[in-house]
Order: sequence, then structure tokens, then C-alpha cells
Amino acid sequence: MAQAVPYWRLSAFYFFYFALLGTWLPYWSLYLKSLGYSSGEIGILSALVMVTKVLAPNLWGYLADRYDCRTRIIRLGALLAVIAFGGVYFRQDFYWLAAVVVGYSFFWNAVLSQFDVLTLSHLSGQHGRYSLIRLWGSIGFIAAVLAVGAWLDHHPIVHLLYIITALLSAIWLGSLLVAENSEGLTRGDRSPGSLMRILKQPAVIAFFATSFLLQFSHGPYYTFFSIHLETQGYSKSATGMLWSLGVFAEVLLFMGMHRLLEHFSLRQILIASLALTALRWWLIAEFVESVAILVFAQCLHAASFGSAHAAAVETIRRFFTAHHGQGMALYSGLSFGAGGALGAVLSGYAWDISPAQCFWVASGAAALAAIIAWRYFETPDTPR
Repeated sequence: MAQAVPYWRLSAFYFFYFALLGTWLPYWSLYLKSLGYSSGEIGILSALVMVTKVLAPNLWGYLADRYDCRTRIIRLGALLAVIAFGGVYFRQDFYWLAAVVVGYSFFWNAVLSQFDVLTLSHLSGQHGRYSLIRLWGSIGFIAAVLAVGAWLDHHPIVHLLYIITALLSAIWLGSLLVAENSEGLTRGDRSPGSLMRILKQPAVIAFFATSFLLQFSHGPYYTFFSIHLETQGYSKSATGMLWSLGVFAEVLLFMGMHRLLEHFSLRQILIASLALTALRWWLIAEFVESVAILVFAQCLHAASFGSAHAAAVETIRRFFTAHHGQGMALYSGLSFGAGGALGAVLSGYAWDISPAQCFWVASGAAALAAIIAWRYFETPDTPR
């Protein structure tokens, strides 16, 4: 008899995890700017979070798959992230902040990909429900972006640190509420040779290449979009609304994602997502002063993150049948980690030259990813 899905406990974790992301992404760069850091330094300090995603998820993913200790890794990583972030209260010089960011994000980034696997372990035979659980992360993001933006309009930017600490603590507490369903995932050959056979498939190589380029294209957006809006005269509240609008569109997408998977192939969904991402960055590059066009561009977040990420999770489930933890870790590390970090660093150095050209490059990277997906990406015919 199938066990009941712990819907609200799983959803609560995603809510707080992405509430933290909704606090960090729009406002961390503004905090760094308030300390007097240059665009290049802001790019580096923002990229360090993504750099740790290259190593941390793969290390923790290997340990979780090898020793079946996924729940303990999630809980330990969440707790150590709280402790490590506490260092931000002692000093604000560049190298100290860099060390704090690397320390806390090394553990924080160990959490999400493994929690995705834990969620899938509770959805055996119901994998289409993943998006209905994950959408609570998007709701958390929206709530945080709006609430924190409104709060910071009337309070010192240092309050951002207190909010981040509180949310990291909530993530740890949420991790204590859910245990893994050990019977919910496929157990097969876990040998290194088995994993290498998967990784050598052209479709898998294409998938990781497109994931890398997609997150590379997000570099200027995640690092400098708030600063860009502030320069154009938008308030922090307006900035929060624009960020939350994109994630609201993502929520609507997640609510209907299971229907999209029933009517379209993963290849079609991925190609459309990448093409719409290229359009989004072009619109921001050319029309940031137009509120109407900016609103439309933000709605395309449903494609640039929502459908692209949901398709990626399903792709990993189909290809990495006996290596879910490492598959999710590789996806996180190569895309949000390596791709996002490179995009953030390069945009940091190029931003003062031309913000518009940064988004033009982002648009070109997403378009290239769409071409690669169209040419090489196919998925195995496994049951949904």
C-alpha cells in the first residue's frame, strides 16, 4: 500500500528555502553596494555562492547515494549553514565576507538537490505532483521579495542580515520534519561505470550544456537586475514587485506543469523554455525603461526558470534511474554553480561598460542553448 505523501511538510521546506533565495538575490547586491563595493567585487561576492554549487552538491550527492544518508546530510548541511553565516556579523571587509559566503553556501548548497531527491522518494508513481509541491518554494520567494523590499524601504539595509539568519534557521527546522522514503526510488547498479555510461550519452551531454548556458545567461539578472532598476529610478518596493511578478508566473506554470508533461515532450518544453529565455533578456536589454515591456519580460520567468527546471528534474529522473542524488548534484553544480558563477563574474566586470550589452550576451547564450537542445537533446521513453 502506497504511503501518504507528506505534502505540507515537503512544501514548508521549499517555502523557506526559496524565501531565503527571494531575500538574497534581489537585495544582497544592494547590501554590498551600501558597503561601498565596486561592480566587480559585487560580481565576485555574488558568484561565490554559485561557485560552491560546483563542488558541494556533487560531494554530498555522492555521499548520500553511497551511504544512504540523505536525510542526515540535509539536516547537517542546513544547521552548518546557519552557523557559518553568523560570521557576517563580525566584519564586513571583502575577504572576510568572501570566506563567510563560501562557508555558509558550501553547506546550504548541499541541501536543495538532495531534498529534491527526498521529495521524489515520496512521489513514487506520482512524479507529476513534484511541481505542485515545488510551487510553494515560488510562493515563499514571492512573499519574501515583497515583504523584504517593503521592509527595507523603511529600515536600514543591515536588517537584511537578520532576515537571512532567521530564514536559514527556518530551513534547518523544516529539514527535521521530513524523513526519506527508502522504497520510493529505484535501486540499481551504483557503480562508477554505470554512471559514466549515462554521462557519455549525447543527449545527457547536451542537457548539461544547455543547463550551463541557461544559468550563465541568468548572471546579469541575478547579480545586477536590482541595481539596474535602482539606477532607472525604481524603488525597492517596485523592484520587489517586479521580482515577485516573475515568480508568480512561475507558480502558475508549476500548477499546470503536469498537464504540459502529458501533452508535450521534454524536448519540446526545453527548447521552448530556452527560446523564450533569449527573448526575455533581449527585452530587458532594450526596454528596461518601459514598465509594460518589463512586466511582460518578467512573466517569461515562467519559462526561463519554471518550465526549464521542471523539465530538468524530470530529465534527471528518466536518465539517472539509479543515481538520483549524483544526477541532481551534477545538474545543480554545472548549471546553477559553474554557469551561474561564470555569468555573475563576467557581468560584474562588464556591467560598468554596458548593462544592455550584458543582457545581449545573456540572450545569445540562451539562444545557443536552444539550438543545442534542438539538435542533440532526446529523452528515453520511460514511464511518467
